[in-house]
Formats: sequence, structure tokens, C-alpha cells
Amino acid sequence: MKEYSKTKLNRIKRGQKRATYDVEKINSILDAGFIGHISYTYEDQAISIPMSYGRKDDKIYLHGSQGNRMLLSLLEKGKMSMTVMHLDGLVLARSGLHHSVNYRSVTLFGTIKRIDDPAEKDAALFCFMEHMLKGRWDNVRPMTAEELKRTLVAEMTIETASAKIRDVGVNDEPDDYDLDVWAGIVPLKQVAEYPIADEGIPQKMEIPPHVLDYYQQNKSEQ
Repeated sequence: MKEYSKTKLNRIKRGQKRATYDVEKINSILDAGFIGHISYTYEDQAISIPMSYGRKDDKIYLHGSQGNRMLLSLLEKGKMSMTVMHLDGLVLARSGLHHSVNYRSVTLFGTIKRIDDPAEKDAALFCFMEHMLKGRWDNVRPMTAEELKRTLVAEMTIETASAKIRDVGVNDEPDDYDLDVWAGIVPLKQVAEYPIADEGIPQKMEIPPHVLDYYQQNKSEQ
């Protein structure tokens, strides 16, 4: 089992029993998501925004316009951090104090660089799109040279990371278990609904297999 080394930067202090530094488990949490939250400083103001991403091995790929102030700020510093979280359930306890949530979260730390080589940018954007929906890249119009030129692509190399997972039930005070108060878990998950065609030609077309595959794999079981 390969693990990220524990440092002052990534070591989890509170709730250590929920911590993991296992690379495979961390990657599985990253691959189950598509949106990460990234923090940066702009004109002495701390800002945090959600950002879509793609992952391959220890690389995270981000893209935006050439004037994207977040990416430009991160590139100037050369370092960044990103957090990805999945909310898996509401934990309803017998007291307000012990209410909680079940979740899987990962925090990444690493270096960031700009990708300028057209072939490398193309590969990074392929990773990004395939992370979103496998098979999509081969079913859309290829990017033009001008579009590629207007797009800023950044590559984060994950140097260290940690994950925190809560996947257990209610943890109440011993004396509260005899109370007449309902307690339990409300499981939560993200599901896909049936695809809706855009106006025009797509409404006359069959839904592509790669889109239906995604729907089948992620639809509600009910």
C-alpha cells in the first residue's frame, strides 16, 4: 500500500482515526468527483472557488481563459492546494451537538505550472473531458488552433495529500440512547437523470452510447 508521507502540511490532527494517506484511496475519491475547491489570494483578499478538473496519475489538470485571475495567481506562486468532498449522508443524533455528516474528503498540496506545448495541452484537455464523461472526446468537434491558443491550461503535480472519511452511524452520549428521540442516517448520493437533448439537430438524433452508459451507471436505483 503506497501512502503519502505525513508532514506538518498534510497531517490530520482532529479525528485522526478517520484519516488516510493511502494513494489509491485518495485517487478513488478524486475520480468519483469532478469539482474541487481551490483557494488563492488576490490583492490581499482570500478567495475560494469551485473548479472542474481532470486527473491522471499524480497530475491534476485545470483550464480557463488566458486572463483567469485564479490560475494566473496560482501560477505566479507556483504552489496550490485543492479540496474535493463527497457528502454521503446526514447523521441525525439524539442531541443537536452530535449531529454530523458522513463524507469523503481529500486535500491536495503540490506545485503548478502552465502547459504551453499544443500537444501537451491537447492531452491535458482530453484527460479533463474523459474525467467528466468517458468517451466524450471522440464524439465532439475537435478544438481549433485558435481555441487552444485562447485556453490557459495548468498542471498540478500532487506532492502530498490526505483524506478524511466518516462512514459510521450516530455517536451519542451513553445516557441519551434511552431517550424517545428518533436517530439515524439519511443517505445521500448524486444521481444522473435521463439525458435531455439540446434544441435543434440533437432532438432528431439517438442519444450516443457513451452518454447512455454514463446515465445507466449513475442513475437512481429506485
